[in-house]
Amino acid sequence: MISKLTSLYRPSYAAALIYMLQSTEYQIRPYLRWVWRTDDFSGVMHRRTLERTRPAKLLLAALSLGMLVQIAAGLLLVYLGIWHNLTGGIAFGLAVLISYPFIWAYLIVLPLVLGRELIARPKEQMLLNESDAIFAKHSGIKIAVAGSYGKTTMKELLTTVLDEGLKVAATPANKNVSISHARFAANLEGDEQVLVIEYGEGAPGDVARFARTTHPTHAVITGLAPAHLDHYKTLQAAGEDIFAVADYLKGKHVYVNGEANAAKPFIKSSYNVFDRHNALGWKVERAHVSLSGIGFVMTKASQELELHSNLIGRHQVGYLAFVAALALELGLSSEQVQHGIAKTKPFEHRMQPYELGGAWVVDDTYNGNLEGIRAGTELLKELKAKRKIYITPGLVDQGEETERVHQEIGRLIAAAHPGIVVLMKNSTTDFIKNGLKAGDFKGELRIESDPLDFYTNLKHFVAAGDLVVMQNDWPDNYA
Repeated sequence: MISKLTSLYRPSYAAALIYMLQSTEYQIRPYLRWVWRTDDFSGVMHRRTLERTRPAKLLLAALSLGMLVQIAAGLLLVYLGIWHNLTGGIAFGLAVLISYPFIWAYLIVLPLVLGRELIARPKEQMLLNESDAIFAKHSGIKIAVAGSYGKTTMKELLTTVLDEGLKVAATPANKNVSISHARFAANLEGDEQVLVIEYGEGAPGDVARFARTTHPTHAVITGLAPAHLDHYKTLQAAGEDIFAVADYLKGKHVYVNGEANAAKPFIKSSYNVFDRHNALGWKVERAHVSLSGIGFVMTKASQELELHSNLIGRHQVGYLAFVAALALELGLSSEQVQHGIAKTKPFEHRMQPYELGGAWVVDDTYNGNLEGIRAGTELLKELKAKRKIYITPGLVDQGEETERVHQEIGRLIAAAHPGIVVLMKNSTTDFIKNGLKAGDFKGELRIESDPLDFYTNLKHFVAAGDLVVMQNDWPDNYA
């Protein structure tokens, strides 16, 4: 309690508040929840620092000015109370002086609310209306990519391979909400043959709304897993929203990853289901996985296609086979497909391998979900190494499923038989430990209370011949 009170009056307090806003993407509720539970504001910027963007600078200037004005007003009231011998005036002045960090922690959201409602929202609505018309009139194939996980990977695979024979445009990075779609539409040239549009579900109704405004002709559903359950509440609700794009298309040109067990109840007979064994009538055989990539053979009647990708993980075989099969259906030649698949490579912090002091580290720290954990532990189990190490902080946004999901994570880790498991201390750690115990884990367990220090000094922890799988990140605004 004392550390919290003293941290409220440090010079860094204002920057800490803006950092918290920035880290929660200027969303008011997550920011306020973070403020309420913070015990020491001097520690919120432990892992990162404030990015001095233009909005951040403006908010920091406004916050600092507001605090200074209140401090000046408090000092003035105290001075006047002493001058006129008014005990009540002195007390009121001290209250004004002392309360400034509490008041401005909440007042700082006011310009966000006003700016969003009076400026940003009307502009966004205008842009959305324009993009709706652009998408509706666009003559190209419009492929929506939806799912709890694997969306960006699927989007990039489709873009990389289809670009070998067609003019393709795709939504950039992980820009996958309505305003991002609208900005993407505004930059289209109009003669694209394929558009790949990523849908980022966050709350009920999102995917259905995206479908109405982007007018897809095809949809790929990458899978369903517990994610964003703080908003969806149940996996059923998340599945209904994700599969809303299939309803929009009335089941035509809908492709679903059949390896996603949670998605199976939503699959209808009209959907095209793909997995690591079959994709759009092609049989997938002889798959082999290593840290240098994936190789497999696709056969259909008398046709045979040998493919190699720089991606790693057996879970990627189904994605790659589907993309290759779809590319062939859309008119690409076998040579173009082979060349496109050969170009595919791990994306940053998504099953991305690198060498560190003679050890191999697989960086899969971009957010995460239960199916991603399953893929990572499967890879750890499959590959050979002198010593195997698994590192995770657990998963966020699991809602009511938090305990069950993290106990399952513990069992999955135990089944991969790592020699060492490293957990980052947080609210899910005990659940993972229970899962490890249930899975009869026999290796060494380490609990790290300072993730930044551990990751910074990882090179001192590993040795030549090690295989290290690091999965998921734990944002600062989660306990």
